[in-house]
Amino acid sequence: MPSAKQVTEVRPADAELRREIEAVEAERIRALVEVDLDALADLYHEALVHIHAPGVRHTKAMLLEHTRTRQAYREIQRGELTITQLAEDVVAVTGSIRNRLGNPDGSERVVDGIVTQVLHRDGGDRWRFVSFQLTPFGEKIWGDLPSEQQEPNK
Repeated sequence: MPSAKQVTEVRPADAELRREIEAVEAERIRALVEVDLDALADLYHEALVHIHAPGVRHTKAMLLEHTRTRQAYREIQRGELTITQLAEDVVAVTGSIRNRLGNPDGSERVVDGIVTQVLHRDGGDRWRFVSFQLTPFGEKIWGDLPSEQQEPNK
């Protein structure tokens, strides 16, 4: 028989779990912008797979190197997050993101998109990022589905 803490079905995060995950994401954002490599090393699981907007795949070590050498992150904003508990110690997080990034020539660019992240809680109750996938917004060839279309304000 499952204990009260075990998750036996996929479900939306409760308020407490939502606060925990939002705090971990806020710390990730702070550490990226401030180039806090120690904090990032603690937040990233050893098995991390991070896919950047242009499709570049990084491991934990490569992402730390990327952050240290490029120092590209100027500002990161997140929209509403959908946090889904997949197991007692695993969550998926999906939501919009806006990255203001520095370029090699000193100029800046903005990348807007949707991110899916997977986090795992270790035995010490520390949440760590296992997966990150950013899909930038692009041209919608087919347009919105009827269910995605918003009615104009009346």
